[in-house]
Amino acid sequence: MPIVKLAATEALARLDTFDAVIDARSPAEFALDRLPGACNWPSLDDEQRALVGTTYKQVSPFEARKRGAVLVARNIAAHVEREAMDKPREWQPLVYCWRGGQRSGALATVLSSIGWRVHLLEGGYQAFRRAVVAALEELPTRFEYRVVCGVTGSGKSRLLQRLAARGAQVLDLEMLANHRGSVLGLVPGSPQPSQKQFETRVWDALRRLEPARPVIVESESKKVGDLRVPEALITRVRASPCIRLELPLEARVELLMQDYDFFVRDTETFCARLDALRVLRGHEVVDAWQAQARAGGTREVVRDLLVSHYDPIYRQSMARNFAGLEAPLATLEWDGSDASLESAARRIAAL
Repeated sequence: MPIVKLAATEALARLDTFDAVIDARSPAEFALDRLPGACNWPSLDDEQRALVGTTYKQVSPFEARKRGAVLVARNIAAHVEREAMDKPREWQPLVYCWRGGQRSGALATVLSSIGWRVHLLEGGYQAFRRAVVAALEELPTRFEYRVVCGVTGSGKSRLLQRLAARGAQVLDLEMLANHRGSVLGLVPGSPQPSQKQFETRVWDALRRLEPARPVIVESESKKVGDLRVPEALITRVRASPCIRLELPLEARVELLMQDYDFFVRDTETFCARLDALRVLRGHEVVDAWQAQARAGGTREVVRDLLVSHYDPIYRQSMARNFAGLEAPLATLEWDGSDASLESAARRIAAL
């Protein structure tokens, strides 16, 4: 069965039609970024790749190719035996590596020789990455956005989740970035993706949306944690109509105590995260917050964080970056209950 070579634009347009997307790069390369839905069948693992590279530089390219061929053959055999023995004749994978060269070529050759119709991404991951970067300059401009605005703890993320469950088009940047958008927003033990992987996730989410329907998005800064939102997207979002979401202070404190329960359970991690605010708030204030938290007053610290830190910063940022907030499409007040949140979601869906 001949191998079908596809340019990046064609492969990405057909991405959802393949039975599998197989990344032949090393696990470290795969972890940094990969095509959506890809599985990792490394032709060389990280240690083997380093060994072949060292042989290439210190001995000779010929010796490196011999050593690499043995390792690649063994690895491909293991992948086929482990992953492909149950695949039917009609199975059609897309295979790629870094440049679309030897690593993916070797795997594609074996799979094709067995009898499967194998597609090979020309230019490999590098071509895919260039296509994503180009698409993120144009794709965000296809949509009309509705921006949910509200101070920290007002339930914006919960509202987005409820809207998505109702079938609305939602772009949840915090979910894609694996971060909740504040200095406390990184979930312990759950790191953010790389910048490249975040951009791939944003591209993948946008390509699935319908331009004829509005996209609901949360009012974000240019960065979500350590990750930068694509410029074309944040520019478009900040010029869009806004929807104001309001929740009483005590209900906001309770919501944050629920959503950040890991900090309630682990006071020392909470205190360590507060250290990031020393430059803005000063040592005396942060020391007082930490002492209060260690004395069992986490709820009081959260309330003070909202009133004295997050709310003033958020309001200044919103006034500077979201002109649509001065005359919002709607102002939604809710009380923290599930029924109230559902009512707010229905109102947005009706706009």
